Amino acid sequence: MKILSVNCGSSSLKFQAYEMPEEKVLIQGTFERIGIDGGFYTLKLNGEKIKKEVDLPNHEVAVQILVQELLDRHIVESLDEIKGIGHRTVHGGDKFNSSVLIDEEVMEKLQELIPLAPLHNPAGITGIRAFEKMIPNAKAVAVFDTAFHQTMPKENYLYSVPMEWYEKYGVRKYGFHGTSHKYVSQRMNEILGRTDTKIITCHIGSGGSVSAVLNGKCIDTSMGFTPNAGIMMGTRSGDIDYSMIPYVMEKSGMTLQEVDNILNKQSGLYGISKGKSDARDIEAGMEAGDELCLLAQKMYVKRVVEYIAKYYVLLDGCDAIVFTAGLGENSSLTRKQIMDSLHALGVKVDEEANDMRGEEKMVSAPDSSIPCYVIPTDEEVMIARDTYELIK
Repeated sequence: MKILSVNCGSSSLKFQAYEMPEEKVLIQGTFERIGIDGGFYTLKLNGEKIKKEVDLPNHEVAVQILVQELLDRHIVESLDEIKGIGHRTVHGGDKFNSSVLIDEEVMEKLQELIPLAPLHNPAGITGIRAFEKMIPNAKAVAVFDTAFHQTMPKENYLYSVPMEWYEKYGVRKYGFHGTSHKYVSQRMNEILGRTDTKIITCHIGSGGSVSAVLNGKCIDTSMGFTPNAGIMMGTRSGDIDYSMIPYVMEKSGMTLQEVDNILNKQSGLYGISKGKSDARDIEAGMEAGDELCLLAQKMYVKRVVEYIAKYYVLLDGCDAIVFTAGLGENSSLTRKQIMDSLHALGVKVDEEANDMRGEEKMVSAPDSSIPCYVIPTDEEVMIARDTYELIK
């Protein structure tokens, strides 16, 4: 059975086509700069990478090109061969605790959730509609970033604010990157050979979050009501004292929207280093002796370590720590600094094993009290699995 995994951003569209249940990748690709000048797309198949520059005025045009490529390259001979399309959906609120088949009722609920994810959910809805138009016979499935975190107990997802805020406005911790946390925690259980486990998963990239996973279920996570909470990120502040917001507004004359934009897009590594949001640029700056890059890295590591330590206590121990996503998979320096900072818990790094990028591997020393692993995430295959299970 052929299934598409789709991830629509505001100006991008990523996809992978699978043969299921074998999980064989048939083709994958990315459309970038949708609705912006300089549009292009890249495809990968049979070990070959193809890049084409093309005008991409909207998502519908991107889907039209994608469909034509599938036919021209004989991935499918007919669009009826595509039985399901799984859509990454950032925010399911507390309305969805698992992936669902998309119908008009689901679409209405996704519209209602736009205020909780104003950047992400509209793009997802646009993608769903575009594929519905081009491949009408395929069943569509929504796979929610928030769903894995719906097992958190109330004491972990509620904020200490008036209960009416939760009851009337849905103010609570939702958590994000759930599909990734679910994938790597399941894979970690496979490596350990059991499911009665205490796992701390660190999805650290441009965005980042840490989760506590007990016996395969999330019991707490660092992101909150929005993806701006938790650890320091590329451009997002992470946890702050909210009182600084009215203070800075008063002192600077900025509007609430302007301050919010800075906390989302000009803070984190970018804010501290004065302009570098990419960890590779931070590491290059550190090598050059840039004091602000050194400070940004120290702050970043400190905040990740604080969440790991907090979840160690919450879980009453830990069977494994997992690093994944851009930084987690590729930055040996960041992994080493995090593991070195956990020496109070008996964590020890294996310098040689840790000197690698993007491999599934144990990177802690044999005598480390907690094994630490790098497990490359695969959100696309999780989307394909959930889609297959719902439509088979």
